[in-house]
Amino acid sequence: MHLSADSLAVSPQPPCATSLAAPTSWKTSEVEALFALPFLDLLHQAQTTHRAHFPANEIQLSTLLSIKTGGCPEDCGYCSQSSKYETSGAKPTKLMSLPDVLAAAQQAKDQGATRFCMGAAWRNPKERDMPAVTEMVTAVRALGLETCITLGMLSGEQAGALKQAGLDYYNHNLDTAPDFYGNIISTRPYQSRLDTLQKVRDAGLRVCCGGIIGMGESRRQRAALIAQLAGLDPYPESVPINHLVPIKGTPLENAPPLDPLEFVRTIAVARITMPRTVVRLSAGREQMDDALQTLCFAAGANSIFLGARLLTTPNADMGNDRKLFDRLGLKPMPAAGQPAA
Repeated sequence: MHLSADSLAVSPQPPCATSLAAPTSWKTSEVEALFALPFLDLLHQAQTTHRAHFPANEIQLSTLLSIKTGGCPEDCGYCSQSSKYETSGAKPTKLMSLPDVLAAAQQAKDQGATRFCMGAAWRNPKERDMPAVTEMVTAVRALGLETCITLGMLSGEQAGALKQAGLDYYNHNLDTAPDFYGNIISTRPYQSRLDTLQKVRDAGLRVCCGGIIGMGESRRQRAALIAQLAGLDPYPESVPINHLVPIKGTPLENAPPLDPLEFVRTIAVARITMPRTVVRLSAGREQMDDALQTLCFAAGANSIFLGARLLTTPNADMGNDRKLFDRLGLKPMPAAGQPAA
């Protein structure tokens, strides 16, 4: 595959991505070559790819709720919810009650969200918790919202129960490249993440899977993460690209800052290699100014989270989001099966 500034007159169908159902064949070296393109050429290719598969100027709106916070036994180096680290703002809680979850879901819908995402700080859910979790999924979906949940590793039976409850998406991130993963997490092998994703697919659920950028990885390792995601069969329907939010008390609290344009490049490369996925501008948006967010949208990001928090980290102000949407001429993506406003 030859990738250069002279090869950017792309056709509406990008290479290696004729269908979401078809596996792609991006090698790390090919993805790295995309990263190396002149910045404006890369954005042009990403925006051209985006418009071939999605309506222009539409952004999908989600809300994320922590239904069980803190006390996680994993040692993910970025996470305030790990029981291994002394951090503030992530006091362990019990699983939320159904009425409280439904109240938050209704508020999210009233604010314009079409997808409601729930996260529990578990290594894996215990069987005793599954009935309450599946009841939440069914009840939230009955409000007319798409549902997404992240509970850690799953068994095949648990994935099947979530599907039966009406779950639309299961989130389970790869976090980073295989050869950098051990620098970030030691309590869960990389293969276990791939195994959980396969169980989710086998249950007939759609996949939300992405990673975190700015943890000290190299550009090649960022490319390897994107190649890994694009090589899943099929690649995820939803790909969150998170910018590390350094949290005091975690091993990554002093991670070196990432060049903002490198983050935009990552968004663009995800769009080109996975053209039919929803690329989610996720954690770290609160620390981005309007200009940087605008570049991310130009690079093909077409989903954000609404609300004051993402699990335990701050999120961008909703009032600012609406003002930015108005300035850019962006509008919310309609819910599945609903016409555009």
